[in-house]
Amino acid sequence: MAAVLDELDRKILAVIQRDATLSLDDLAKRVASSRTPVWNRMRKLRRAGVIKREVAILDPAAVGMGACFYVLVRTSEHAKDWQQRFLDALHRHPEIQEAHRLAGDVDYLLKVRVEDTADYDRFYQALVAEVSIFNVTSLLSMQELISRTELPLDR
Repeated sequence: MAAVLDELDRKILAVIQRDATLSLDDLAKRVASSRTPVWNRMRKLRRAGVIKREVAILDPAAVGMGACFYVLVRTSEHAKDWQQRFLDALHRHPEIQEAHRLAGDVDYLLKVRVEDTADYDRFYQALVAEVSIFNVTSLLSMQELISRTELPLDR
């Protein structure tokens, strides 16, 4: 269930999605409010799980993880124990940035960040050794055109 957000909540969230390092005073100025109401709103939004965490977003190429692969996984197994083994295997691989269970022809979609194709092959070999997978299609992203972390709150 979505949280009920008023105009001030949405302003706060829009600003901190761009820069979560702002001081409370600077944040209050940007949303045209005072420090105490903004502090209370931030606390409420964290408690409600609207703000899940505050992190630094790194440039993957700058830290040696310039290759991005999208991995389409099809499985012929749908038993609960296989799903748990697969999930456990995914958690053991920090190069997986995102993992999604899908509806349609593809069962899972993984976003994997690695150094290069050899590093991807190492990841791939380790994953298929850990859990039986029917079919894997790997797509190398040639260029990232858009990368957003902000959710559009003003729609």
